[in-house]
Amino acid sequence: MKRQLAERSGREGERRAGLWLRAKGWRILATRVKTPRGEIDLVARRGSLVAFVEVKYRRNRAELDFAIDERRLSRVAAAVECVAHNYAGEGEDIRIDVILLAPGCLPRHIANAWQP
Repeated sequence: MKRQLAERSGREGERRAGLWLRAKGWRILATRVKTPRGEIDLVARRGSLVAFVEVKYRRNRAELDFAIDERRLSRVAAAVECVAHNYAGEGEDIRIDVILLAPGCLPRHIANAWQP
């Protein structure tokens, strides 16, 4: 039951993050992209930039500071390596972003969160 609630909250967070990105001029290319190395929550494009977005939803603002770490970002980076060529063409830039969400506060968008 707890897992189902977390899954539902995660999907709602991804939906809210997609709306936030659209409001900022991004176009959502894909959601929940599964790869052999993991899942990418959102793939978005603005101009010649493609962002692979990890979304983290927490029950309160204080938990957001601990929602993402290097290990989680490295898993997202590994998943991006599997599919980046499907979304970004020659001469286009890619990056990994994070969007942190909690009830009662605006989304926190961390652009270019992963730099190996």
